Amino acid sequence: MAGIQFDKSPFERYLLIMERDPSIRKIEDTQTLKALAHPLRMDLLEAVTFSGPLTATEASEIVGESPANCSWHLRQLAKCGFLEEVPDAKGRQRPWRRIAGGMQWDDDADDPEVEDASRALTEVFVNREVRLIQQAMRRSHPPGWAESLIATQSITWLTADEFEALSADLTEVLMRYRSRAFDPSQRPPDSRPIRLLALGAPDDGLQSSARTGEHHA
Repeated sequence: MAGIQFDKSPFERYLLIMERDPSIRKIEDTQTLKALAHPLRMDLLEAVTFSGPLTATEASEIVGESPANCSWHLRQLAKCGFLEEVPDAKGRQRPWRRIAGGMQWDDDADDPEVEDASRALTEVFVNREVRLIQQAMRRSHPPGWAESLIATQSITWLTADEFEALSADLTEVLMRYRSRAFDPSQRPPDSRPIRLLALGAPDDGLQSSARTGEHHA
């Protein structure tokens, strides 16, 4: 959703946002942050992005919700400026298309209300991604794919500057094939969609345990 100019929030860095990309939208108002913090709306936004333009009925088949429910949530996304109806479309149902190519928000906003809404959106976002990756890992995969599944974890001690540098390195790796997400012509014939999630945060609880000599499995 890339380049490498970062703000304070590690989740902004996860979102792989390029500051120089004019299609990236920075969300800074509480109303929009709260409107987006809904798993179904994220599902619909993703569906329209990668399978659109879509009518409410077509979107409902992808996300597994009723057309009426999808129609309402699609309109809410449009009110917030994420979607728009395809102009001059024929038929009773108008298809929706994505407006912006990406988004970012800051968990360390100066306004407490914006900060709370940003963190709530981050929690919904991360929980959704973890759930979808877990579901994907449980599925059967053809030969040569199951061996490539990524499940790795590490704990280390870093300075703030080192943490920032590591975030930049991870982002650069994750963004290596970014253009394929939005340009099907760049996808090799045998390629498949891959969900990638990178998370990292200072863990003061672990730091406290290390100082006291406590150890936990």
